[in-house]
Amino acid sequence: MSEDKVYRHPIEKLRDPKRLAFLETDKVVRFCLEGINPRTVLDVGTGSGIFAEAFFHLGLEVTGVDIQEPMLEAARTYVPGANFQPASSENLPFEENAFDLVFLGLLLHESDQPLLTLQESARVCTLRAAVLEWPYKEGGYGPPLRHRIEPERLKSLAASSGFSRVSTIPLKYLTLFLLDK
Repeated sequence: MSEDKVYRHPIEKLRDPKRLAFLETDKVVRFCLEGINPRTVLDVGTGSGIFAEAFFHLGLEVTGVDIQEPMLEAARTYVPGANFQPASSENLPFEENAFDLVFLGLLLHESDQPLLTLQESARVCTLRAAVLEWPYKEGGYGPPLRHRIEPERLKSLAASSGFSRVSTIPLKYLTLFLLDK
């Protein structure tokens, strides 16, 4: 991950009530689970565990990975019943088909190798990968346009990674892509 893409603000800022409302966590999780019946979830780039916590509270077995140890420490505090460990999105330390659902929340645009990230997601999931991303347009929030990922590129990368279907769900501020196997 490029240095200009590393999160450098206080971890508490990730759980600011305004940011949590912006993420529409409950709605995102509901869409991620729609039409499938997962038991296990991998939250890649878990950060402070916001989405891991939401999946966990629904009774799912949750594992989260992140490359920043302070993020993992925070996630362990917020979601003590989940498993958190260090790993990059391009090299997931799990066996094939280890998880039913893989969730990437505002992560793919940060990856230096988005194709490899999606290939690894496809390798470790049995049902679906869900990719929450910034819309591909300039806005008053989020990263600059040059760091965002174009929807057609994401769809092409998903197809190259072995996903058979991509659904796009526009949200109020973000976009959710469901990549089905």
